[in-house]
Amino acid sequence: MGFLIASQVMLWIAVIGLGTICIALARQVGVLHERIAPAGALMLPQQAVAVGQDAPRFSLTTLAGSRLEIGGERGGRSQLLFFLAPDCPICKSLLPALRASAQAERGWLDVVLASDGAGEDHAAFVRKQGLEAFDYVVSEPLGRGFGVAKLPHGALIDEHGRIAGMGLINSREHLESLFEAKERGVATLQDFLTHRAAAART
Repeated sequence: MGFLIASQVMLWIAVIGLGTICIALARQVGVLHERIAPAGALMLPQQAVAVGQDAPRFSLTTLAGSRLEIGGERGGRSQLLFFLAPDCPICKSLLPALRASAQAERGWLDVVLASDGAGEDHAAFVRKQGLEAFDYVVSEPLGRGFGVAKLPHGALIDEHGRIAGMGLINSREHLESLFEAKERGVATLQDFLTHRAAAART
């Protein structure tokens, strides 16, 4: 009888100990989550244009044959240029996120897919991936104008024709960081977090 009581006491001690450890771990995870900064689009050094500048203006013809204006005043709407290539696996993996963002932000945002190369290859890519709902332009000068060196690359132009955010887009988080940067009026989320941390120290 005494052995049974002792085993029950030890069992309860073990349960309480495990519960305490779980609570401590949960608190530590919360602390780590607060310390980890969200990753924004990756800015490249020596880009042709910078956030806050007027975006280069282009008048282009889409694959569908319609005329498309890049940059300039847009009547209250912003424009996201997503530079991609048919043979870029990361670009393809981001297409679902791009579709979701275009749908969620349709009230203020127009999404444009951009690339260069042979138009026939891009037309086949559009059909295969079901991208007919997007404006798609093939223009090497457009990529040069925005300093695109690596893909996938995004450039968000605000309603006044200024660049609100840009950089390499390797994940959905990077894509959405362009919208966050525009909303907060900063070049990148990293800049926002750096300034906030500096303000907290003063």
